[in-house]
Amino acid sequence: VVRYPITAGQPLTHGALVGPNDRGFLAAALGPGMRAVTVPVNVSTGVAGFVFPGDRVDLVLTQDVRGGGDGPPLKVSETIVRNVRVLATDQRVDSKGDDGKTEVKTFSNVTFEVTPRIAEKVAVAQSLGTLSLSLRSIADSTAELERAVASGQVKLPAGANPAQERQMLLAAASRPIDSGTTYTTGGDVSRFQRRTVPAKTPSNDDKAIQALSGFTKALRGDAPGTGSGGDAPVYKGPVVRVTRGSTVTVVPVGAR
Repeated sequence: VVRYPITAGQPLTHGALVGPNDRGFLAAALGPGMRAVTVPVNVSTGVAGFVFPGDRVDLVLTQDVRGGGDGPPLKVSETIVRNVRVLATDQRVDSKGDDGKTEVKTFSNVTFEVTPRIAEKVAVAQSLGTLSLSLRSIADSTAELERAVASGQVKLPAGANPAQERQMLLAAASRPIDSGTTYTTGGDVSRFQRRTVPAKTPSNDDKAIQALSGFTKALRGDAPGTGSGGDAPVYKGPVVRVTRGSTVTVVPVGAR
C-alpha cells in the first residue's frame, strides 16, 4: 500500500510503500474518510474463527431492554450495520501463514473499516449489549448494490462513461450501511417471550397525583353525579373529604 497518492510519472520508491508489518499500514489501508474500530469477540460471536481480513460482515446487537413494569425484560437482536469490511483479526492483517496457506485461527478482537458516524454507533452498541458477527456471502454485495441502484439510493450521472460508472459502483458497494436495519424480539422466537417493552407500573406519586386530580374535579363539580355533564344539580353546600389509602372521596354533608 502506498503511503500517499502517487501521480503519473512520479518515481515509486521504497519509502512510498508500506507493508503489512510496517508501522502505519492500517492507516494507509483505510479508505478516504473512513475510520478503524475494534470489537471484542469470542468463538461463538466471531463465527468460530472463519472471518478473515478482507471479508465483509454484518454487526448484530443483542440486548435486554427493561421497562418500568413487572416481568422479564424484552430480549431483542438487531442488525445495526451491514457490509462492514474486516481490516484485521487481533494483530493479523493477512489470513495466510508463512507457508502461504490460509490459516483458520480463533481471535479475540476484530478491527473494522467504518464511517465516523458508524464508529460512534459501534461504541454505543458495545455498552448496550453483545455484538456478534454475521459473515456475508461474496454475492451479497452485488445483489444489494443492484437493489440500491434500482431503488434510486445510488444515482449515476447521465454523462458518466463506463469507467466512471464502474468506479462509482465499486465505491458504493464497499460502503458500510446503517439504514434499513432489521430486528427480532424474543416474542418472534418463543410464544413465552415478550414482543414489546414492559409497561411502566404507576408509582405512589402517580397515584397521589391522580387522587388529587379527582379531588380537584370534584370541587369544580366535574365528578360523576355532581352535575357537570350530568342531569343532577351541582351541590354547593359543605362537603367532607374521606381518604382511604390513596383514594379521596368527597361526601356532601347531610347526604345519604
